[in-house]
Amino acid sequence: MNLRKSITIALMGVLSFIIMFLEVPLPIFPEFLKIDLSDIPGIIVGFAFGPLSGVAVELVKNILHLMRTSTGGVGELANFIVGSAFIIPAALVYRKRQSAPTMVLGFVLGTISMAAVGAVANYYILIPFYQNFMPLEAIIGMAAAVNALVVDLKSYILYVVIPFNVIKGVAISILTALVYKRVSSVVLKNISSQKWAAR
Repeated sequence: MNLRKSITIALMGVLSFIIMFLEVPLPIFPEFLKIDLSDIPGIIVGFAFGPLSGVAVELVKNILHLMRTSTGGVGELANFIVGSAFIIPAALVYRKRQSAPTMVLGFVLGTISMAAVGAVANYYILIPFYQNFMPLEAIIGMAAAVNALVVDLKSYILYVVIPFNVIKGVAISILTALVYKRVSSVVLKNISSQKWAAR
């Protein structure tokens, strides 16, 4: 069981890494912010094995992505923090009782957590560190070009970071709900004792 679990985490981490390349830009956000759905494998594993296993998938994905980083690791750190912030509450809630309502509740809490943790991390950790590669004025300027409400770091967090993570959380939630039953019964069959129980 432990070997199969480890292999599954590794494989889903690689799959998550591949999905990271499928980025979708949104015209309402600056060009350096793009939606990707690479957190879905981590959520699926989190539902099957628990939140720490889901976080492990996030870790594998971002370690692999470090080999091609263009942000000095800031982008990977941001992806890991925000993805883990979604997976942990969602997996904790769903594993207590596997049903459609608890899955939805988990997604709601995960999205709220993703938005809140993303805001705090960007304000205190990510943006200050990223200023070593791009001045804050440049970041604010790119954001202001698509959203006139952005005038400083606080407004950037409020009008860019939080909405971006909410939209990402909703998109990931919907797609995970659509694929989880099939993936859990095919990819995770005979590996986890957790089964789809939504009614």
